[in-house]
Amino acid sequence: MNAPEVLNGDATLNDVNDANEANEANDAIDEPDETEALKARIAELEDKNLRMMAEFDNYRRRTNKEKLDLMATAGERIFKEMLPLVDDFERATDAMEKTDDIESVREGIKLIQQKFISFLDKQDVHAIETDGVDFNTDEHEAITTFAAGEDKKGKVIDCTQKGYKLGDKVIRFAKVVVGE
Repeated sequence: MNAPEVLNGDATLNDVNDANEANEANDAIDEPDETEALKARIAELEDKNLRMMAEFDNYRRRTNKEKLDLMATAGERIFKEMLPLVDDFERATDAMEKTDDIESVREGIKLIQQKFISFLDKQDVHAIETDGVDFNTDEHEAITTFAAGEDKKGKVIDCTQKGYKLGDKVIRFAKVVVGE
C-alpha cells in the first residue's frame, strides 16, 4: 500500500478521494430522485388540468341545457296567465250566439279587453303614446305624411297601428301619420 499523502496536515488524499466519490454517488442518487419527483409533479398537474377541463366542459354542457330548457318553457308562465282570457272569449262567443242583446255582448267584450290590458300591464307591456306627440323615430314608424299646417308639423296626426314596449324596449313600433 502506498503511504497516505498529507494535505494541509489534516486530510489525506485518500480521504479527499473518498469524499469526492461519496458526493458523486449522492449526486447520482439525488438526480434520479429529483427527476422522479418532477415527473410525478408533472403527472399530478396534468391530471388536475384534465379534471378541470372535464369539469368546465360538464358545466358548459349543463348551462347550455338549462338555457335550452328555459327558452323552451319561457313562455309557459305567460301562456298560463292568458288561459283565463281565452276562457272569457269562449264564454263571450257562446253568449253572442245565444242572445240578441248586443249591448250586453259589447260590455262583455270591453271587460275582456280591459282584463287583457291589465294582463299586459302586469307583464310590463305598455302602449306607445301617439296622441298629439312629436314624431320620434325610436318609437314611431311613419307610414305617410299629411299636410296639416304649421302647428302640427312634425307631430303625430293619426295612429294606424298601436306600438308597444316591453319595459323600455320597443317590441312593435307605432305606425303613424305625421304632419308636415
